[in-house]
This record gives sequence, structure tokens and C-alpha cells, in this order.
Amino acid sequence: MSAIGDIGPYKLYFYSAEGNEPPHVHVRRGRATAKCWLSPVRLANSRRMPDHELRTLRKIVEKNKERIMEARNEHFDD
Repeated sequence: MSAIGDIGPYKLYFYSAEGNEPPHVHVRRGRATAKCWLSPVRLANSRRMPDHELRTLRKIVEKNKERIMEARNEHFDD
């Protein structure tokens, strides 16, 4: 797992063994998790994350998409 960083209460990260999937980011807040596709930004799946947080999370990912993609490309050496 490679951490991108924290944005508010959310921890954003990648798993190294997922390089073959379309670009995405994993998000954790406590025991709640989500996975967001990056192009276009949309929810792939989530566990224990309420709908209002998923809406907030989507806005956060959209706002930080460039930073996330740069970290992803560096991590996977694209």
C-alpha cells in the first residue's frame, strides 16, 4: 500500500498489486472504506461509508484529481 496523504479525515492510498485496473484511488476513514475510479471520477464501491460522506468524497477526489493522478503515475511508473 502506498499512501498519497490525508485530506481532512480521509486517507488516500493505492495498492501496488492493482496496476492493471483502470486508474483509481482507495479511501479510508476509520473503518469505512471506498474505492473511486478517476476517469471519470465515480464510486467503484464502498463499505460502511454513509451516502453524505460519499458525496463529499467524490467532490474531494474531483478537486484533487490531478494530484492523485500524479501520485498514481509516479507510484506505477506510467
